[in-house]
Amino acid sequence: MKFSCEKALLQTAILTASRAVSPKSTIPALEGLLLEAEASGTVFITGYNQETGIRSAVQADVTEVGSMVLPARLFGEIVRKMADDTLVFQEEKLKVHISCGMSEFDLMGIDPEDFPELPTVEYQNSLEIQEQTLRSMIGQTLFAVSADESRPVHTGSLFVVDDDGLTMVAVDGFRLALRREQVASKNGSFEFVVPGASLSEVEKICRETDELVSIHQGSRHILFKIGSTILISRRLEGEFLAWRQAIPRNNPIKVTAGTKQLLSCIDRVSLIVSEKLKSPLRCVIGDGEIDITTKTAIGTAHDCCPVEGSGGGLEIGFNNKYMMDALKAAPMDQVTLELSSPITPCIIVPAEGEENFLFMVLPVRLKADY
Repeated sequence: MKFSCEKALLQTAILTASRAVSPKSTIPALEGLLLEAEASGTVFITGYNQETGIRSAVQADVTEVGSMVLPARLFGEIVRKMADDTLVFQEEKLKVHISCGMSEFDLMGIDPEDFPELPTVEYQNSLEIQEQTLRSMIGQTLFAVSADESRPVHTGSLFVVDDDGLTMVAVDGFRLALRREQVASKNGSFEFVVPGASLSEVEKICRETDELVSIHQGSRHILFKIGSTILISRRLEGEFLAWRQAIPRNNPIKVTAGTKQLLSCIDRVSLIVSEKLKSPLRCVIGDGEIDITTKTAIGTAHDCCPVEGSGGGLEIGFNNKYMMDALKAAPMDQVTLELSSPITPCIIVPAEGEENFLFMVLPVRLKADY
């Protein structure tokens, strides 16, 4: 195998594919990157951890086709520290010579036969959506993905494709995050669950561009095609929460607040709260304001946030982090909080316009002497 290409292009492809490399594996080849040079003038670089696989393509001047595996971390560091010039890569019998300008390296590679093949995704359904839209949808729901392995299906996000477009739902037992957007194209109605770890990588690969991402559903895997990169992830199986029935919407109390203003108030009263010194937010929703208090062993903090509407003096407790996560993810300047009682969830939706996001946060019980 022999090829040459621009350092910057190769470095980008290595960084992207390395996201799926196993840091430690019983299969040494999986701690490396698979390089495949093809006669078409394309070099494919693949990382795979047996749950998620990422393959990036880079244009190169290929003079001899071939394939091999190189240690991911070392290969990435070598390329990163090379001069910004054309890099020449030459391999013979798993011995690799890498040169760029005056710099040269000779390495021993790993037999590509030891690198497991990426899963084949037999296309059943597909959709297309803008990169920046998918990126924001993932970023605004990922915080609610569960870390509890006892319910594996909830360690991912549910994708629902129907007449409303794409709805993404994440839930962890204490909160729920929902985002909905139109898609560029789809072939019917379908749904699937993608692991949160895979979606985190998809978010990092997506750019702030209107280019389309193709998402293909197979029987056991999902394929994301993002520019010159593909990411293949296993699907999570199981019964996802019946989220439509879980969200209460006939709430008698509705107050509207500035997103940043409410977030700042919660942030301030949270200064005396920590992992060792826990305290719920004590919220009293009155006429035109939300009165927020926290109390720990080191003191008490209090703040007020003006709102439109009245809560009739409803007193309710919340985990400060859960409320802050939801408000940070809300892509609107103003939000409406829908409430009913001290033991029913708080629903956070846009104050105006299309309801393209919804966050639900369950309350916590307040002690009588709070």
